[in-house]
Amino acid sequence: MMALHILFWVAALVLGYTYVVYPLLIKAWAQVRGQPHLRKALRPTVSIVVVAHNEAPRIVRRIENLLGLHYEPGSLEIVIASDGSSDATVALASTFDTAGVRVIHFEAHRGKPAVLNDVIPQVRGEIVVLMDVRQTIAEDAIRMLVENFVDARIGAVSGELVLTRGEADGSMDGVGFYWRYEKFIRLSESRVDSTVGVTGALYAIRRELFEPIPTDTILDDVLIPMQIVRKGYRVLFESGALASEPLAVSPEAEFRRKARTIAGNFQLLVQHPWLLNPFANRLWLQTVSHKLFRLLCPAFLVLALVANFLLLDFLFYQITFTLQVLFYIAALIAQLAPQVSRKTPLLSVPHAFCLLNLSTVAGFGRFIGGRQQVTWARVKDPEPR
Repeated sequence: MMALHILFWVAALVLGYTYVVYPLLIKAWAQVRGQPHLRKALRPTVSIVVVAHNEAPRIVRRIENLLGLHYEPGSLEIVIASDGSSDATVALASTFDTAGVRVIHFEAHRGKPAVLNDVIPQVRGEIVVLMDVRQTIAEDAIRMLVENFVDARIGAVSGELVLTRGEADGSMDGVGFYWRYEKFIRLSESRVDSTVGVTGALYAIRRELFEPIPTDTILDDVLIPMQIVRKGYRVLFESGALASEPLAVSPEAEFRRKARTIAGNFQLLVQHPWLLNPFANRLWLQTVSHKLFRLLCPAFLVLALVANFLLLDFLFYQITFTLQVLFYIAALIAQLAPQVSRKTPLLSVPHAFCLLNLSTVAGFGRFIGGRQQVTWARVKDPEPR
């Protein structure tokens, strides 16, 4: 019986630390011992690199958005790198040649890491800004990113992704809440030292700090900045550099996206063990707390529920078991009746939490089974408005 008590409380403490204590700890750390950095107007040469595969329906909007960014004339290079596109992506992008857009086409569909390894050494910008196709970038986003690089200690800067409702149903409201919670943590980590990874939709690096990454890397937006951290530089979160994107239209779409991300996290920690070495990674505490423990949480959720069930002879555990069951019922209601969950976070937040942890299980299965490919198909979610 004592063993069950221990198992329950170990699981509860791990879950509580991961989702509540660590965010509050890193926030307090940032307030007490945060590291300020220099910042002022800076206009280095910048190269924007967009890797695209079969993005004909969106590539024109993406380029028009980039051409409307506010930056010094002649100091901004736009590079569209086609990763084996077989549709009209290259032809459409090439119509912007006269506007200074550079198109590089690779015949084979190899995946984003291989394209970045080939393209980044070719660009001319001192700062390289990496972004996806589907988001809309704010006009002043590039300026907001590069102003941080006046501080020689800064090696990379992440923008902020803003999720809009778009055509998402009510069950997705909790995902928006979860993303705001995630950005709260990243901002605190940035003020302490550096974020563990960046927003793949929009981030900037010093070109000289880039080093090739394995071509099977799923999460370039974690590995590239962590390699920069390893060189002794900081990686910041810039909340003023905005990219916007609609929420996934359904839990199923978000589940697929998140499972890929989680599979990438498992891959990173296995292929790059230095990330979990406190002597090699100065962000060890942040990496373990923010990344590793999140991957372990589904197992601890099951452990907490099972141990709790076996301790129902005690009134306290009857209460905690009831609370757990109600939490999962709320998530189920949000899944089955999204129009109801839109009215209350008491349903949408548990739903988002369960969706995340189910995605973690699926991501682990993809990683173990070798079923997560580095290449991707075009996302069919609605366009940003």
